[in-house]
Amino acid sequence: MENVQKNVTTTAELQDSQKVSKLEAVLEAHKGETHLVALQDFPDPDAIASALAHKLICVKYGIDVDIVYTGRISHQQNMALVKLLNIEMIRYSEDFDFSRYQGSVFVDNQGMTCSLTKQLESVGIKPIVVVDHHERSSLLSPEYSDIRKIGATATIYTNYIIQGMLEFSKNDSAHVRCATALMHGIRSDTNDFIRAMGLDFAASAFLSDYFNPNILSEIVNQYRSKKVMDIIEKSLANRVIKDNYSVSGIGYLRQEDRDAIAQAADFLLTEENVHTVVVYGIVVNDKNEELLNGSFRTSKLTLDADAFMKEAFGKSQNGDYFGGGKQEAGGFSIPVGFLTGTYGNEYENLKWKIFDQQVKQKIFTKIGVSTSSSSSE
Repeated sequence: MENVQKNVTTTAELQDSQKVSKLEAVLEAHKGETHLVALQDFPDPDAIASALAHKLICVKYGIDVDIVYTGRISHQQNMALVKLLNIEMIRYSEDFDFSRYQGSVFVDNQGMTCSLTKQLESVGIKPIVVVDHHERSSLLSPEYSDIRKIGATATIYTNYIIQGMLEFSKNDSAHVRCATALMHGIRSDTNDFIRAMGLDFAASAFLSDYFNPNILSEIVNQYRSKKVMDIIEKSLANRVIKDNYSVSGIGYLRQEDRDAIAQAADFLLTEENVHTVVVYGIVVNDKNEELLNGSFRTSKLTLDADAFMKEAFGKSQNGDYFGGGKQEAGGFSIPVGFLTGTYGNEYENLKWKIFDQQVKQKIFTKIGVSTSSSSSE
């Protein structure tokens, strides 16, 4: 058994070494360029931390990096993360200048959840690096990709650092901030290490020598706003429970409150005899465009969140899945399209009823239960 363990470890270390060597070669080939790190529209701690690590690694190669996203940072912990660790990020706007970039990098996504993907393609900025821990997608064809089914993308970047791509120092404030962000990214995406794998624990053990526990504690212990609490209360009142599935539509909400959907899903998952939760609402952005956004959470080990979301909501006309995820969490985003627009409360109420019923129909059909009742059981 010991020899088997050693062989497995040796193979993993060899694969890691090969990946690092290839990434180093790719970055060396692009020395002196300026790259854009494209995050998902609503970046989470794992994405933000991984982007920061990538930016620091690129310093060695003289590569300037801008971290860009299109949506909002609205979760109270994410806002604290960016502010307390002084992480520079750029929110995309219509007058954004792409001309200064020679390549793009995607971390914690493979272009599917990032509105920048098509814009980067339209201006001829090719993807150079993709690093992610979600299900593999064929949307992008980068020079280098590292896609692994582990707890967090931050784990992959920590492993790059362990392998020597960046030499951490306790006396370097930038390194301490990066280690703190990476620790939070791993903690967040592994549900406080409950879903962590061996590599996630090993990465966290390494980071424990460099991160700032006081700042991390302040990031984690953020209070929920009254608006978030109101949305959680609404999700609780509107939930429908069938066969241990809790499904709740919360109506219309502002783009800046979008992260409350996920927080409501996390809260509903704590209810007795519930193992899976779906919470959704119509999010209205700054341009008055509407998207039906939802979050999926499950504690059932045999339930594949990614497969469930893809099978339940299907694909767009372009062949892109409306939903997806990882082992215990997922989400979906569906354009309202032709029905977008506000024409008075009566129209909005009718529109919401249609989308609300359609989501419930798809979820309950997927799990094989009747949709005739719409009240909580």
